[in-house]
Amino acid sequence: MRSTYLHQRFTECVLIIFLLAALALILWKLVGLLILIFGAVVGACVLQSCMAPLLSRGVPRWLSLLIVLVVLCGGLGFMSWGFGAQIAAEMESLTTMLPEAWEQLRERLEDSQLAPLIDNAVENAGSIMQGGMSQVGMIVVSMGGSIINFFVLIVGMVYFAAQPDLYRRGLLLLAPVKSRSRLGEALDASGKALRYWLGGQVVAMTVTGVLVGISMWLLGVPAPLGLGLVAGLLDFVPLVGPIVAAIPALLLAYTVSPETALFVLMAYVIIQQIEGNILQPLVQQRAVSLPPALLLFALLASSTLFGLPGVILAAPLAVVLFVMVNRLYVAHEDDDKKEP
Repeated sequence: MRSTYLHQRFTECVLIIFLLAALALILWKLVGLLILIFGAVVGACVLQSCMAPLLSRGVPRWLSLLIVLVVLCGGLGFMSWGFGAQIAAEMESLTTMLPEAWEQLRERLEDSQLAPLIDNAVENAGSIMQGGMSQVGMIVVSMGGSIINFFVLIVGMVYFAAQPDLYRRGLLLLAPVKSRSRLGEALDASGKALRYWLGGQVVAMTVTGVLVGISMWLLGVPAPLGLGLVAGLLDFVPLVGPIVAAIPALLLAYTVSPETALFVLMAYVIIQQIEGNILQPLVQQRAVSLPPALLLFALLASSTLFGLPGVILAAPLAVVLFVMVNRLYVAHEDDDKKEP
C-alpha cells in the first residue's frame, strides 16, 4: 500500500515538473509577445494617468479615453507641423556629422596611447549593438514585422486603458481563491506605482531634454535641438541612457574645440546631478524608490533575456516586480511573524 502511494506521489511530481518545463519553454518562445504585452500595459498606464483628471470629475471612461487620444494626436500633429522640419533637419545633421566627428577624433588620437583602447571599445560596442539588433530582428520577424508590432501595441494600449477591470479580473481568476485578495491588492499597488513612476519620468525627461538643448546652444555645439531630443528620450533608460546620450554631444563638441568638449562634459554632469539629487526625489516622491544597484542588475538581466526591448522596459518592469515582491512575499512574511 505504501509503495503504491509513493509511486503515485512520484508520478505526480514528474508530471508537475514536466508541465512546469513545458510552460517555461512556451513562455520563452513567446518572449517577444510578452514584452509587447508589457509595453502595452506601460502605455495604458500613461493613458490612465492622462485620463485621471477627467475620471475624477465624473466623465465616462470611454469619453475620457477619446478626449485623451484626440488631444495626444492633435498635440503630436501640431509639434510635427511646427517643429517637425527642424527636428528632422537636425537629426539628419547628427547622422551626417557624427561619423565625421568620430573620424576626426580618431585621427587626433591615432598616435596616442588611447588609440588601442578606443578601437577595442568600438569593437566591443559594435558587437553588443549587432547582437542586440539581431535579437530585436528575430523578435520582429517572428511576430510579423515592426509595423504590425506597432499597430498591436497601440491597439493593446487602448484596450487595456478602456477596460482595465476586465483584464484585472481575468488575471485574478487564474490565481487560487485564497490568494486573489492579496494578488488584487498587489496588482493595484504595482499599477499605481507604475503610473507615478512614469509620470515622474516624463517630467524628468522633459526637463533633461530642455536643459541639454539650451546648454548645447549656449556652448555652440552643432544640432542642439537634436541633442536635447536624444538626451530626453534616452533618459527613460536610467543609468545607461544618460551616458549614451552624452557620447554624440561630446563628439560634436570636440569638432569645435577640446575646451568645448570639456564644457559639454561638465554640463552633462551638472544636469545629471540636478536630475538625480533635486528633480528625481521631487517627482518620484509618491512612486516607488528603486535602489540604483537593483536598477543596474535589472538592466543587465533584462537586456540578456529580452535584448534591446528589455533595456527600454527594464526600469518599469523592475518597478512592477519590486512592488509585487513587497506585497506578495515581504508583507506576507511580516504578517506570518506577527501571528501568535
